[in-house]
This record gives sequence, C-alpha cells and structure tokens, in this order.
Amino acid sequence: MNRRWIRWAWAGTLGWAVSFWAQAQQVNLICSVQAEWCGMLSTVYARTTGVKVNMVMKGSGEALAQLIAERDNPKTDVWFGGTGDPHLQAAELGLTLAYQSPALPQLHAWAQQQAQQSGYKTVGIYSGPLGFGYNPELLAKKKLPVPKTWADLLKPDYKGEIQVANPASSGTAYTMIATLVQLMGEDKAFEYLKALHRNVSQYTRSGTGPIKAVARGETAVSISFVHDGPGEKMQGFAVETLTPSDGTGAEIGSMSLIKGARNLEAAKRFYDWALTPSAQEMAAAAKQFQLPSHTAARVDPRVPDFKKIKFISYDYAKYGSSAERRRLIARWEKEVNALPR
Repeated sequence: MNRRWIRWAWAGTLGWAVSFWAQAQQVNLICSVQAEWCGMLSTVYARTTGVKVNMVMKGSGEALAQLIAERDNPKTDVWFGGTGDPHLQAAELGLTLAYQSPALPQLHAWAQQQAQQSGYKTVGIYSGPLGFGYNPELLAKKKLPVPKTWADLLKPDYKGEIQVANPASSGTAYTMIATLVQLMGEDKAFEYLKALHRNVSQYTRSGTGPIKAVARGETAVSISFVHDGPGEKMQGFAVETLTPSDGTGAEIGSMSLIKGARNLEAAKRFYDWALTPSAQEMAAAAKQFQLPSHTAARVDPRVPDFKKIKFISYDYAKYGSSAERRRLIARWEKEVNALPR
C-alpha cells in the first residue's frame, strides 16, 4: 500500500477524531432565566469542566418557538429554565428527549412530578409564585393603595399604571392566564383580562420586563413572579412584592434535553450538573430567589415562604399541553389584545 496514502488516511482519521473530540467538548444551551444567572452557569461550568458552552438567552415562549422551527435540524442541546408549561408542550410535541438523571430521587416531589408528567422529557429545577410587584415610592406619590387581590388591579385608579408581559412570548404571562382561568373559570377570567387591559400601559416581551419597570419607577405595578423582586431591591431600587390573598399559581421552572442534540453526552453531563445542590445555589448568588428543586440545596432567606402563600391547585398537565396553550393565547389575542385602551 502506498505510504503517502497511508499518511493521508491516518491524518484524515486523526483530524476527524480531533474534530469529534472538540465537538464532544461543547454544549449548546438555550437559557430562559435572568442574564446574570445564565452567565454564571455557563462560565462556572466551562471553567470547571473545560467544556465550551454556547449560550443564547430567550424567554420560554420564544425558546419553544425556536425548537419548533428547528425540529428537523436542532441546533440546541439543552434548554435550561423558564416556566414549565412550554417545556411540557415541547415534550408533547416530541421535541425533547426522555432522560432520568441519577439526581432525580433527591428532588422535591413537585420536580419529580413534572418529570413524570412529561414522560421524563423535562424536570423541575426551581419553583416560584406569581404575584404583584409594586413601587412604594411611586404609589405614595400618586396616592395609590397597594393592590392586595386580583380584583384590586381593576380599580380605575390603576389606569395606565400596570405592566404585564405578552403571553405569546412570555411563560410568566401564560402562567397568569392559566392561573386566572383555574381561579375564576374561563369565561370570568377573560372578562377579568378585558377589564385589566384598560389599566395596562404595556405588554412587554419578557416576563421580567414589568418588574424591572416597576423598580425603575417607569410603572407602579407589575404582574410578575415575586422571586424577581429581591434582586432588583438588592440593587437599591424601590420595589416590593406580594402574592394576591385570593390565591395564585406558581411556575415550575424546568430543564429539557433536545431530541436530536448534536452533543448529547455533553448535554447529559450538563443536565446532571445543573441538578446538583451547588449548581442550584448559584441562583441566589445571581440574585435569583426561586425555590431550588434539590432537597439538599440551601434555601436563601429571600426566597418566598411557600407556607405563607395561598396557592391554587394548578393543573400543570392540562395547562402544559400545546393545544391548551395555543387555544388560550389565541383567545387572549382575539378578545383582549385587540381591544383599544
């Protein structure tokens, strides 16, 4: 056999092996939590493992849309964070991969239930309640009371003073709709949303946008996950949070492996690491105060006390289905968002 051919063949094989090894040492991540948390996760994981993390940040609604668009040629390996409903929808649509991490038995029951409902195609990584953010200085200046119930937000005094996200792009806002439907019944919930529309100044693209606007004095009240408040307060902003006394829902932030992932083994290693107590404790270090899903993770005192909150019995399976999400968002677009303000 020609020696030059052998050298070329060996060089080609070696080059393929190096290329394969380099590919195996990266993970493509969609991150749907706050920027500081996303950055900390990717930086710490890359520095401690040597694995390159290619990260993009997207709200959970936008992340789901990307996965649907790329289903025949996935460019993502892991989807980390964001409300659990879109993760359940991704599982239903066959966009994600069944996987049971060795850490699963150490997680809280609600996180394990999320995994079971999806056929182990997603898992709960944190939980946080839906509620209101408000700027006490702005409320005092405008002589407005602190809203305590869902009904309070309909008062004429709050006209133009409320921000909430758009449910088409934000899992936070979809959780609001699903919560109200379960709390009031669907028709009454949509009558409520129509009345609320008159008081809303802006529907933001991101679920965190409204509470950031509250913190910066751009609006008086937001409908937000209350765990987003303490981080803004730590930066010196005037912002407080509460949960409505008549009941509320909670998100189960989730994580999923993408079906057809190009770096599957690397993705599984990241997934397992993200469920460890030390990785989950990074949330508080990044000024994010959801309840971690691992039972051994330390809980920061600024995490909302779930025992003091009136929760509805949220049906994650029903409201996590793609058909229900599409139907409710389409109804909101037609009956609420189309209305003048």
